[in-house]
Amino acid sequence: MDRIWLKSYPDGVPADVDLGKLRTLAQLIDEGCTRRADSVAYVQMGRSLTYRQVDELSRQFAAYLQKTARLAKGDRFAIMLPNVLQYPIAMFAALRGGLVVVNTNPLYTAPELEHQLIDSGATAILVLEDFAHVVEKVLPRTQLKHVFVTSVGDLLGFPKGAIVNYVVRKRRKQVPPSHISGAIGFKTALAQGERLTFDPVDIQPDDLAYLQYTGGTTGVAKGAMLTHANVSANILQAEAWVRPHFKEKPATLITPIPLYHIFALTANCLLFFRLGWRNILIINPRDFPAVIKELKKYPFTFISGVNTLFNALLNTPGFDTVDFSSLQITLGGGMAVQASVAKRWKQVTGKILTQAWGLTETSPAACINPPLEDFNGAIGLPIPSTSVAIKDDAGKDLPMGEVGEICVQGPQVTVGYWKRPDETAKVMLPGGWLRTGDIGRMDERGYVFIEDRKKDMILVSGFNVYPNEVEAIAANHPGILEAAAVAQPDEHSGEVVALFVVRKDPSLTERAVIDFCRQSLAAYKTPRHVYFRQELPKSNVGKILRKVLREELKEEAVKA
Repeated sequence: MDRIWLKSYPDGVPADVDLGKLRTLAQLIDEGCTRRADSVAYVQMGRSLTYRQVDELSRQFAAYLQKTARLAKGDRFAIMLPNVLQYPIAMFAALRGGLVVVNTNPLYTAPELEHQLIDSGATAILVLEDFAHVVEKVLPRTQLKHVFVTSVGDLLGFPKGAIVNYVVRKRRKQVPPSHISGAIGFKTALAQGERLTFDPVDIQPDDLAYLQYTGGTTGVAKGAMLTHANVSANILQAEAWVRPHFKEKPATLITPIPLYHIFALTANCLLFFRLGWRNILIINPRDFPAVIKELKKYPFTFISGVNTLFNALLNTPGFDTVDFSSLQITLGGGMAVQASVAKRWKQVTGKILTQAWGLTETSPAACINPPLEDFNGAIGLPIPSTSVAIKDDAGKDLPMGEVGEICVQGPQVTVGYWKRPDETAKVMLPGGWLRTGDIGRMDERGYVFIEDRKKDMILVSGFNVYPNEVEAIAANHPGILEAAAVAQPDEHSGEVVALFVVRKDPSLTERAVIDFCRQSLAAYKTPRHVYFRQELPKSNVGKILRKVLREELKEEAVKA
């Protein structure tokens, strides 16, 4: 295949990476802990852990899991934590012991958690005490044999049970910690593990490292099987892309995205552990004033996030007083970065907001923009050792510039879905090509442009309307904070564009929004209906959930 994107690669970025340099994540952990043992690895609420401490604590917990809990290679271990110091310790312990990590959103409802635990067959879980009551509800119907409970303050020197204001998804009251019969405290397990010896486990590249569950917004959540080789390859690929820009000694990064999400897991947690950086963990990224306080406290060189986070920070008082002199890369992912947000980010910070693209199924990085190139609307170039093709529904390549499904081939592509060969067959094409479900095109330079998700496309009288395009136009209106475009059933044209808006200007009207959009959009793309909301439904990383809005419109139609 003619890899036309290689001619657009930044200086110093290779066409391919040497996969032999990192074969397993256990190797990454061992090398990372040794290379910069006395440097700070993670910081949470002012408390720091060095790489040496991460090494010692993860070995202690691994010893407990191995010798006392009797967990063996291949057993599934669920981690239900926000961004606290316990997360990397527990994850590294599990990976060192050959366990398969099942990352679990701490905000899951009981049915969501029950499905994931039963489907994965997890036999142990570590949960923040604030959310243990959800585990308690589903415990009898799962295969869990060991429940480990921890508090935010366990490694901070706070009194036991100290609660951080972790308010998300409209939760305004803290739920009292549950007391699960037989549960073990995380600190107790560490203390007992200190007296035990961890026996190294023979881990191979093809062994499973993660069951990383997809969001489930298109149906039942599926566990993407990511091997040590998959994730290790993606770390090497991302490292090859960013290392030319980080020629100085290791610096500081900010991690506001949840580590249990694949974006932050690979990029923030694992890649920068290999690079030896200091990682500032943000527990609640939706407390924007608190995030800004952290940004002011630690001069940072890298920050990642989603478009909604960057937009919210830009609209939070005090953000423009942050010192951005050390910032080199701001990386957006998880959803499309809007041109208006990228433009304002550069105006305020003086630095470029670039974007990358990938999926849970690609570990996740597949395309990244050159970090120092001005925002161009593209999701980037295929990264080293990765091929991207635009294919039709039959799996055949489309000519340059035509719009079709973006397909990816590379060592970071999942081996399939856990216990779902039927679902695996739907997305895998011959030759190891993965159907991503994203619609896009590639230009003559090799840059990939995403139009939208297949499932989100709006069909107006036979014409395709991509929500991203409508939302990008609406976002330029000075009175709009956030916008989401979805399909609304219509008896004349099948579907029309409905736009959900969070107002920055309380006086903004439906007519004003429609007239503004009409100036830049064809008539069939222009919103027919505008609905104002106080907030829009979002995923755990802040991605707007269009499906929820579509269902809301369907329910209203049924009532009518």
